[in-house]
Amino acid sequence: MAEERPLEEQVRFRVENRVAWITIDRPEVGNALSPPCRDRIRDLVNGLNTSYEARAIVLTATGEKMFCPGADLMYRREELERPEGVPDRAVGDAYRMMRDGQYTLFPAILDSDLPIIAAVNGTAAGMGSHLALACDLVVAADTAKFVEVFMRRGLIPDALGAYLLPRLVGPRLAKELVFFAEDIPADRALELGLVNRVVPAAGLAEAAREWAERLATGPTKAIGLAKWLINQSLDVDRQTMINNESWAVEVNTHTEDSREGVASFRERRQPEWKGY
Repeated sequence: MAEERPLEEQVRFRVENRVAWITIDRPEVGNALSPPCRDRIRDLVNGLNTSYEARAIVLTATGEKMFCPGADLMYRREELERPEGVPDRAVGDAYRMMRDGQYTLFPAILDSDLPIIAAVNGTAAGMGSHLALACDLVVAADTAKFVEVFMRRGLIPDALGAYLLPRLVGPRLAKELVFFAEDIPADRALELGLVNRVVPAAGLAEAAREWAERLATGPTKAIGLAKWLINQSLDVDRQTMINNESWAVEVNTHTEDSREGVASFRERRQPEWKGY
């Protein structure tokens, strides 16, 4: 069983050149996410906000076939004892399971202070597709594909799919992708705006590394504030956006990188960003 391996081997973590690499490594289940693996990704992303050991994140997976097919449906949760007569599944159980589970992971990615790149090496289906789409940038191998698989199993889209998809492709096309649940090859995903770049599979890691290391040498706080503003822009009215932008400018002016940017302009030299 996958759970017999240490959790650190199922979701690997390393930092190189100020880039944090989070790699799903569960080939025995096609890189499906168990709750402990899901929560490890969340905790790693959240921890990087305050550790300052990295200034960009790459989220990827091992192998060439699967990025992530979604939740590990074979994972056996510990069943809590219930009073006699209480059913195994009562109204409210699924809501709490979702709220306290996957809906703690996706806000961690969307709200991270750091830019996150998904390097999609294979099929991303269901929650696995949304895991990639929640990232700030998506680089896909030319062999990758995305699948809104839910209707194939009579399920409702979850993992913020109904939030992410309309914002990426518009509501009408989002309905098409969800209703028909067809495979979306990498080149089609690029046309639709689901991904930023498609590269040969052999060059995926290098393409992700190139972008991530560029981001990791940039003005990290300004990038994080820009990410927050862009994510907010589709959810708020114009006046709120004016306030948000004003506060973001206020916060950014107190960073060392903001002062360095002005100084380097005046001194006619390249800035040296520190990330804070």
